[in-house]
Amino acid sequence: MSGYYPLPGAPPQFGYPQQTPQGGPGWGPPQQPQFGGHPNQYQQPPPQQWGPPPGQQFPQHGPPPPQGYNSYGPPPPQPGFPQPIQQPGFHQSPVAQHGFQQPPPPVAQHGFQQPPHPAAQPGFQQPLPQQAFAQGSLPSPGYGPNDVAQGNAKPEVDALKRAINSHPPDHTTIVRILSKSGPREIALLCRTWAQYNDDISLEFDIDRAFRGHYGDVLLQLARGPLLADVHNVNRAIKGIGTKEDMLNDVLVGRSNADMRAIKQCYEQTFKKTMESDVASDLSLKTERMFQLIMRASRTEDLHPYNPAETARDVETLHLATRVSTDQETFFTILTQRSDNQIRAIAQLYQREHKKTLEDTIRSSFSGHMEDALVLAVGRAVDRAKADAYGMEATMKGLGTKDDLLINKTVRIHWDKQHTDQVKKAYQHFFKKDLIKRVKGETSGEYKYALVACLI
Repeated sequence: MSGYYPLPGAPPQFGYPQQTPQGGPGWGPPQQPQFGGHPNQYQQPPPQQWGPPPGQQFPQHGPPPPQGYNSYGPPPPQPGFPQPIQQPGFHQSPVAQHGFQQPPPPVAQHGFQQPPHPAAQPGFQQPLPQQAFAQGSLPSPGYGPNDVAQGNAKPEVDALKRAINSHPPDHTTIVRILSKSGPREIALLCRTWAQYNDDISLEFDIDRAFRGHYGDVLLQLARGPLLADVHNVNRAIKGIGTKEDMLNDVLVGRSNADMRAIKQCYEQTFKKTMESDVASDLSLKTERMFQLIMRASRTEDLHPYNPAETARDVETLHLATRVSTDQETFFTILTQRSDNQIRAIAQLYQREHKKTLEDTIRSSFSGHMEDALVLAVGRAVDRAKADAYGMEATMKGLGTKDDLLINKTVRIHWDKQHTDQVKKAYQHFFKKDLIKRVKGETSGEYKYALVACLI
């Protein structure tokens, strides 16, 4: 399968055939592309090699990642070596085609020389203190306050306004501008739109002009990743019943910094706390689990790895299933540990007990709690694979779950590098092309907008 390689050391249950990396073209860590647009459309910086800066040592709390591991996903889990956070929108993609200036690259991985944070640019807040980097507390692009691209978006605003007001609307221009702007460019576009349109928001004008699933795609794009998350949480709990899949998709497996940003923006938008709204829609232990998820108190991924803690967690989880399942033990561990810790727990759990952690969850839980815990493990072990399976779940069977398909597609789209990994994972596990699959489930401008997000 071109471009997809198994992760060394990943256990077989995660869908990887076992293979020893050989190195050569296509191997090695993924390049950090420039921001916005298509991965192969714009010039990229030279690839970086894994390893510390010359003359420096790797951190002493674990071994370095292997050389030439693969071209799919983040570095494989290595005992003692913390992996970089991979949240949607964290890795950047090549510069959007609207003339925005180039922001600096994302934060370097632990043990590497620290590049400047975007907050150091004119127009941003003062950079966070150095200890914030060590704590892994930086939010994803589009989630920080005043996280806006620098540049002049007036030409794009004028082109977008003409496209919306023409009869019929110029859908090609509308989709091109909205789908090819990254999180920071969308923020600049929205700010410029309001500046030149009597403080009327782009979100309001999109919502007024378009309806149906196509309108929903444009609205999610115009809101940007943070505000889209906030509205999706509200939609998930509004009305009769809970849209559990949508609630899981937004909240499960998020970084502490992003979760805090979502909660703050939710309260500003709806004048109520997200915790109280979600709690009022859930009950019993599921409510307790989501209270822990929304607490934003997970161990940070840059926290040094402790094998003894992992071994204790594995044994605790195993004992929790011996007679009747101690559900709180499961969701306390799996909502408070970092992705690196959950990944290590899942691998050790299978080695020790000859059963995957996901299978144990499925046999011990049901309903909403089962889905949320399986997703928490899946996103920690292989986020691209989890998103590929999530995309398929919205399209399989009779009828398409359009709301969830839109949410997942737009969320994935904010990080073009991650988009490519999801497409490769989908091809690997389902032997089908994701874009062709989406085309088969949609039509008209709706299809055109979704496909544009995945290109």
